[in-house]
Amino acid sequence: MPDDRLIVALDVPDAVSGLSLTEALGDAVSFYKIGLGMLTGGGLALARELKDEHGKRIFLDMKLFDIGATVEAAVRGLSRFDLDFLTVHGDPQVVRAAVQGASGTGLKILAVTILTSLDRADLDEAMIRAGDLPDLVTERAARAMAAGAHGVIASPREAALIRALPEAAGKLIVTPGVRPDGAASGDQKRIETPAAAIRAGADHIVVGRPIWQAKDPRAAARAILAELP
Repeated sequence: MPDDRLIVALDVPDAVSGLSLTEALGDAVSFYKIGLGMLTGGGLALARELKDEHGKRIFLDMKLFDIGATVEAAVRGLSRFDLDFLTVHGDPQVVRAAVQGASGTGLKILAVTILTSLDRADLDEAMIRAGDLPDLVTERAARAMAAGAHGVIASPREAALIRALPEAAGKLIVTPGVRPDGAASGDQKRIETPAAAIRAGADHIVVGRPIWQAKDPRAAARAILAELP
């Protein structure tokens, strides 16, 4: 079976493009992320097709945030699609509602700590409290996991700090902001290589553009997998 530590982000315009990419990747990749950008382009239909007809694992990256009752209802509805991972914002009240909505299913709720595209200046602009960014990420992760999250989303640079938390025992750490050596950082600000992310304690890495923008996406995916420790 392919190494499911690699999750390929299908950050392409629509389901047709996404399906074409998965066909190019073939059996090299078994886990895919579908996010908000594709939601109106048939993302849920693609998730069902990849899951039901191709046996792939699916990470639905919705980053849900609302009052508890709304989050719980949304997660309960999404859990019917037999997905593997779903993201919500890491506020404890949101996490508790999402976990309740997913109860009785195999859907794992992952809490977003602080987006990997943000740095301290962005947090200042958003009036987020003062403090070193790694400390804030680690505290948000601890609170989210204490609220019942099955895992967290954080950059590779915070993975080791999160893995050392008592609350992290048995929990998942999924890291976007992963770039192979020489790849453009794009809009990501807190990045590391695939191997560094896994060594820091990540269970899964999420990679998008370095794979789907490559001339040979399958070869690019295999190269990333080959460097994982």
